[in-house]
Amino acid sequence: MGGKRDKDDEAYGKPVKYDPSFRGPIKNRSCTDVICCVLFLLFILGYIVVGIVAWVYGDPRQVLYPRNSTGAYCGMGENKDKPYLLYFNIFSCILSTNIISVAENGLQCPTPQRVITSLQQELCPSFLLPSAPALGRCFPWTNVTPPVLPGITNDTTIEQGISGLIDSLNARDISVKIFEDFAQSWYWILVALGVALVLSLLFILLLRLVAGPLVLVLILGVLGVLAYGIYYCWEEYRVLRDKGASISQLGFTTNLSAYRSVQETWLAALIVLAVLEAILLLVLIFLRQRIRIAIALLKEASKAVGHMMSTMFYPLVTFVLLLICIAYWAMTALYLATSGQPQYVLWASNVSSPGCENVPINTSCNPMVQPVNSSCPGLMCIFQGYSSTGLVQRSLFNLQIYGVLGLFWTLNWVLALGQCVLAGAFASFYWAFHKPQDIPTFPLFSAFIRTLRYHTGSLAFGALILTLVQIARVILEYIDHKLRGVQNPVARCIMCCFKCCLWCLEKFIKFLNRNAYIMIAIYGKNFCVSAKNAFMLLMRNIVRVVVLDKVTDLLLFFGKLLVVGGVGVLSFYFFSGRIQGLGKDFESPHLNYYWLPIMTSILGAYVIASGFFSVFGMCVDTLFLCFLEDLERNDGSLDRPYYMSKSLLKILGKKNEVPPGNKKRKK
Repeated sequence: MGGKRDKDDEAYGKPVKYDPSFRGPIKNRSCTDVICCVLFLLFILGYIVVGIVAWVYGDPRQVLYPRNSTGAYCGMGENKDKPYLLYFNIFSCILSTNIISVAENGLQCPTPQRVITSLQQELCPSFLLPSAPALGRCFPWTNVTPPVLPGITNDTTIEQGISGLIDSLNARDISVKIFEDFAQSWYWILVALGVALVLSLLFILLLRLVAGPLVLVLILGVLGVLAYGIYYCWEEYRVLRDKGASISQLGFTTNLSAYRSVQETWLAALIVLAVLEAILLLVLIFLRQRIRIAIALLKEASKAVGHMMSTMFYPLVTFVLLLICIAYWAMTALYLATSGQPQYVLWASNVSSPGCENVPINTSCNPMVQPVNSSCPGLMCIFQGYSSTGLVQRSLFNLQIYGVLGLFWTLNWVLALGQCVLAGAFASFYWAFHKPQDIPTFPLFSAFIRTLRYHTGSLAFGALILTLVQIARVILEYIDHKLRGVQNPVARCIMCCFKCCLWCLEKFIKFLNRNAYIMIAIYGKNFCVSAKNAFMLLMRNIVRVVVLDKVTDLLLFFGKLLVVGGVGVLSFYFFSGRIQGLGKDFESPHLNYYWLPIMTSILGAYVIASGFFSVFGMCVDTLFLCFLEDLERNDGSLDRPYYMSKSLLKILGKKNEVPPGNKKRKK
């Protein structure tokens, strides 16, 4: 054992030494990773400058409001009382210069000859249809036959075109029905979300009482499922074996479902399930002590949450900050994309018509200043788009890349802030010898201020590393999307390997960052030192890490399943009208799509459960690191007592010495 301990010390560092001055999270600390902090603040300043530039040069009205052929906005300025855009030809979507007057006066022409002339010059629309506004534009109804006008062909193609257009725009009616459903069911959705909140909170608080039996039930459930799988595979294999259905008769085929009819498939599945069953049984036998430690830590985490209930609602702060980051990026990207001056060109429906020979078609024009040549029928100065010249427009791609980098970096920093703040609060719980008397007042608020004041740079450092990996994954996904048509199997294999490696790297960095933030919250050291110390500590206890991680994942998965499934079942029975006799005030609303509030409730329940359980998971990880350091720092003597709970001491077979005359010393 001594030789092995020396080798472990050499490979993964030496155990933490006892420090008599250590009493939990260090209060006298200094700023860490100052250079990265300055870099992050300068980047944020540049991000703000990009937003200002986008706001000055951008014009998002072109996305929100339709334009007529002169480039004027409908519903704004001179068209304030004219909010809807009418297409002269709904099929080619060609706009005329006199659209507003046509919309006001209709086709009230004095003589048939003038009507024909106006139609030929495209001063009036060929026909008008009853329409309804959608997205600021007039779209025709489906059940109306277009009128027959002199010189205008009216056939079934018009009706087919309108029907096809309306089918594609049927989302308008759906959106109205969706809005009506939300208007009638929003308060019941809030009730469902409240149920999800209560269930999540109760599940976490009750873990201190039922963590052991619950983990046991889950483990036995997994064993039972595997056992049933073995039995089912054996029965299928036996039946197919008696029939003589062998893979040699089937041969090779790309139809994977065909392999279900051969005995070798079920034999292979039986062997795999049997191996998994044996591995799980061996784990339970040889690692039962560590499983008990994991259960005790889960109970302790539930107790910590119960003493610091404010931590359960910290995800709301994280959610608001994430929402601000996403909204700022979205608005900046929108304004950047709509920057530039409007451009207009001359256009004619028939350039070979008399009077159009000398007209410079497709040249720039100004509909507000330059008059249109009336000798050329159908000549118009139409809006083409926005110019791509100018400093902002030439740098548009680079500015958008800067915005994407800012989005990833700020999002990761906000998540890192939440992890470090929660770690500081839960660490103060563990290192309080007499609980709850020694727990600091307002531990969450103190950890929040301490983290912002001293460790903004360290959080930015960890967030930047993760951001670079995520950006690399996005670029790789983009390249893979562009190369999907390539049938080179070698290139596809290489791309798949790269994507897998980056995915694993991102997972590892998230794991390392999470534990580094815990160390930062406790000791106040820089990111690199904290990451190294956390990694070495975990590697010295790798078996305990794996057991705790899997037990926690299994328990939280069951918790999410319980909360989301419970809310989903209740929502289904209520919104589908299957629950009767609740009284007039509790009747289910009459809905067009009853599945819509059900899916909304399920999604909201999942978000709420994920937020609550993320706090609980952070609590477990923090207490686990503190527990490992407690084992290395202390030995249970009067000078170096353990800070862990009595249940953990009992599992480990350890105890704290009691001073003479104080037989009932409390922890």
